[in-house]
Amino acid sequence: MEGSQLAADDWWRSAVIYQVYVRSFADGDGDGTGDLTGVRSRLPYLAELGVDALWFTPWYLSPMADGGYDVADYRAIDPAFGNLAEAEKLIAEAREAGIRTIIDIVPNHVSDQHVWFKAALAAGPGSPERELFHFRPGRGAHGELPPNDWESEFGGVPWTRVEDGEWYLHLFATEQPDLNWAHPAVRQEHEDVLRFWFERGVAGVRIDSAALVAKDPALPDLEGHQGPHPYVDRDELHDIYRRWRAIADEFGGIFVGEVWLPDAERFARYLRPDELHTAFNFTFLSCPWDSALLRRAIDDTLAEHAPVGAPATWVLCNHDITRTVTRYGREDTGFAFTAKAFGVPSDLELGTRRARAAALLSLALPGSVYLYQGEELGLPEADVPLDRIQDPMYFRSQERAPGRDGCRTPLPWATGEPFAGFGSTVEPWLPLPADWPSRAADLQERDPGSMLALYREALRQRRSLTALHTEPLRWLSEEPGLLLFARGDHLVCAVNFAEHPAQLPAHTEVLLTSCPLDADGRLPRDTAVWLAL
Repeated sequence: MEGSQLAADDWWRSAVIYQVYVRSFADGDGDGTGDLTGVRSRLPYLAELGVDALWFTPWYLSPMADGGYDVADYRAIDPAFGNLAEAEKLIAEAREAGIRTIIDIVPNHVSDQHVWFKAALAAGPGSPERELFHFRPGRGAHGELPPNDWESEFGGVPWTRVEDGEWYLHLFATEQPDLNWAHPAVRQEHEDVLRFWFERGVAGVRIDSAALVAKDPALPDLEGHQGPHPYVDRDELHDIYRRWRAIADEFGGIFVGEVWLPDAERFARYLRPDELHTAFNFTFLSCPWDSALLRRAIDDTLAEHAPVGAPATWVLCNHDITRTVTRYGREDTGFAFTAKAFGVPSDLELGTRRARAAALLSLALPGSVYLYQGEELGLPEADVPLDRIQDPMYFRSQERAPGRDGCRTPLPWATGEPFAGFGSTVEPWLPLPADWPSRAADLQERDPGSMLALYREALRQRRSLTALHTEPLRWLSEEPGLLLFARGDHLVCAVNFAEHPAQLPAHTEVLLTSCPLDADGRLPRDTAVWLAL
């Protein structure tokens, strides 16, 4: 059942891509913040884990008003993380270890400390500098009201008034002014940035908020608006991404878009052969732990991608999402940003069992898989003390929602070291929970039953099983509470959601289980298995 992987040019079609949130991955200089030196020191761990690529959330110069998604300079590394030479070393050393690098681009906005925005503020109303952004006069008798009725993605009004009376648009935090993508200089700058990083050896680019970039020039009110949405999924986006695709093709690079859209046909348009290679699959990510709903999410995802021949992506968690162990241990196992709240109880033992099964499920599906750092350690969501929360989502919710810091807590590497071996000699930028040392990587490496051991073995087998790279999915059962599907003629994945143990189909070998089978060789509840036929 062993075979070779796809040709190098098609690596992204079935890759396992590990998301690195640099600030919380590993601290190489001891100052309390993760950095590129820390990542380089852990490349052997990542190679042993068996991932194909690393996706880095923004590592650029930034005031960190939104965790680095407020970029001040795309050609400079933030000093907290290192410098450009260090990034180039990391890209090269990772490639030597067989691991490609994907970086993050944030085209919708920049930091309010970006040289363009500083110039726009200084130049005043009606200036060419302000045309790079969305500056407008306010409404009301004295311009004291926002220019329209839009709402920020972080909650509240997405407009801020400056000293001369004009307002500027920011769909996210105040410190993140939206760019005007109708301006040719904005388009040219981003194309130059893409070339800059492809020339330095990156294999791909993840596009943040990819469907929000273009705006209706009139910036009309949403209430009563007829026609295309004024800032979501506008048709002019596709010309932008076609130009980007031509650049990526020059370097053999790939794109993955963050595209949240309910319309399957509109979603698929971004994945046409001359646009983006892949896009994140939020239907699967937000789906509750329910066999019927997950099957529908899988079927819908594959159906969405089929018309354009693009591979699906599968992800359980990222730097914005409640960690899988915690989410699957709650009464409501789905995910929505609007549902983030304090004090929601979670059965972590149950959540861990389900997260183990979900790992085997997602890794058995056709397409690529994104693995967020710490998920391979089975980390739960951390309860960050209120006085240590930094996420702007918390503050813009009037402190009603905890925000995203709970899934961004620094990783535990070593049981007996200060701050669980994160590398800091001072208090890290976010505190590690008291029980983090018991979840440390060095402890899990010695435990064959750990979450880390499960992921390592699953990724090892995934690399060698040809069917997981080449064969379509074929459902084998309609039994309620059971997901049972084949990849080709010789590999089956089964996941049991029912109260009672499930009988397995005839097989020649049990390749891997998320938890042990029962004494009669049946599949217990909330357990997944890979079988050879």
